[in-house]
Amino acid sequence: MNLRGIANSVTSAINPNTAAQLSRSTGYDTTPSGKRTPMYAAPVTAQVQVQALSAPQLQHLDSLNITGVLRSARLNGDWRSVYRPDSQGGDLIAFGGTPDVPVSLQNTTWLVVQVLETWPDWCSLAIQLQKA
Repeated sequence: MNLRGIANSVTSAINPNTAAQLSRSTGYDTTPSGKRTPMYAAPVTAQVQVQALSAPQLQHLDSLNITGVLRSARLNGDWRSVYRPDSQGGDLIAFGGTPDVPVSLQNTTWLVVQVLETWPDWCSLAIQLQKA
């Protein structure tokens, strides 16, 4: 049973899904001087349901000292924040500037900072707006 598909059919009538480019973290490269540069796989297109975080979710992130502009993103697949066993940083979600993208998301990039829920075929993520 695709629970996200059932719920998404209702929520997307009020808050439409938004096309985004998702880039999975593949770790980092270290220069001879010791500077680390994050690396990402080629982006893939996905439909993302972006919503506000709930009060308990905000409190949880605040207790982890995660601040900034935060949202909740629900989407198909298994996306991650920091994953230390594989030396991976957070995945990125980038929204374009097309008219179908809400103005508040246009031309922005968001970092996955916390996995709120993970299921076999979908996940719910806390995402943080990144500086351009």
